[in-house]
Amino acid sequence: MEPDQDLRWDTLLQHLGEEEKFKGAVAPPIFQNSLFVFDTTDELLDAMRNNPASEPHHYSRLSNPTLDIVEAKLAAMEGTEAAKVLGCGQAALTMAVMSCVKQGAHIVSIDTGYGPLMNLISEYLPQFGVTHTFVKGCDVDEIVDAIRPETTAIYLESPSSLVFRLQDMEAIASVARSRGITTICDNTYNTPLHMRPHLVGIDLVCHSATKYLGGHSDITAGVICCSDERMKKLIKHEVNLLGSILHPFQAWLLNRSLRTLPIRMARHESTGNTVAAWLESRDEVELVNHVSLPSFPQRDLYLKMMSGSAGLFSFQPQVQDPVKVKAFCDSLKLFQRGISWGGYESLVVAVPVHPMGFHKRTWIVRLSCGLEDPQDLIADLEQAMSHLAP
Repeated sequence: MEPDQDLRWDTLLQHLGEEEKFKGAVAPPIFQNSLFVFDTTDELLDAMRNNPASEPHHYSRLSNPTLDIVEAKLAAMEGTEAAKVLGCGQAALTMAVMSCVKQGAHIVSIDTGYGPLMNLISEYLPQFGVTHTFVKGCDVDEIVDAIRPETTAIYLESPSSLVFRLQDMEAIASVARSRGITTICDNTYNTPLHMRPHLVGIDLVCHSATKYLGGHSDITAGVICCSDERMKKLIKHEVNLLGSILHPFQAWLLNRSLRTLPIRMARHESTGNTVAAWLESRDEVELVNHVSLPSFPQRDLYLKMMSGSAGLFSFQPQVQDPVKVKAFCDSLKLFQRGISWGGYESLVVAVPVHPMGFHKRTWIVRLSCGLEDPQDLIADLEQAMSHLAP
């Protein structure tokens, strides 16, 4: 269904795909069934042959009515013709990458992307003859210079993991399209509310719906958004051969979460901005990596591409003693130690990194600001700051 242009997104998220009310139920039911039966053999064979991932549904490993609703909303939000929800974000990224490589192919990728995806590119795919070049990604010319005749994919994540580097989506997509190269973007940080990469030419837009789209730390889910043509190929090969779609109950929970996404994202953004600005004023902090700060090095690109920020950012402590950095994290009370982000709870993780542009191994502390009061989060950080004293 095409979105009603007279309605705004926060209204569409309540209604799109839910026009049919099953027995009058205001919330859609969960189709918790593994298969669908048909009146005749010909009807079943036609469904299997012609519609492997759409109505009429025949097998819940490929499609299910509960998933139709959330997929319609996600495709509308990203401005794509189709969306497919999968078991986790890594599944979405893996299937997206695998859909555009073959033996002898070459991938250009930013070097500070999501860790497991970086491992897929640098450690797993080379055994099948797929090579790669990692770049910082901040300079379009750097990406263009890394392209080879055998390049089939460019992987982007804007902002990138841990250090929050941006890439110019529109400029990169333009170059890639002119050379027949597929572009992939992980848009998890922004959600479609703050950036819609497909509208500036990105071919495959992925999300870890475990994060902000899910928002409650009770599901793992992934999303691929793209054209109908690409989706048909993905369903036939990667989705069918490599894995399966999201389970119906988790899809139902994801649909529930999308209803409150605009409200939650506004709070995450506001809190993140407040906490990041406070951290930037502290002597114990060398650098805050938050895209919405006026001091952010790529400020102009942020204003060009994104309509807002989120509650996720990182900072580099002045003190680089790992014992002190870990003690800081361990003494936090409201920020819990965990590797995910985007939920109602605030999280902290500290890791040593050595990406391109860093002269040496550097400890970075990443914070995910949840839905708590920002002043309480600041008080928690302040009481832990003594551990970062020189």
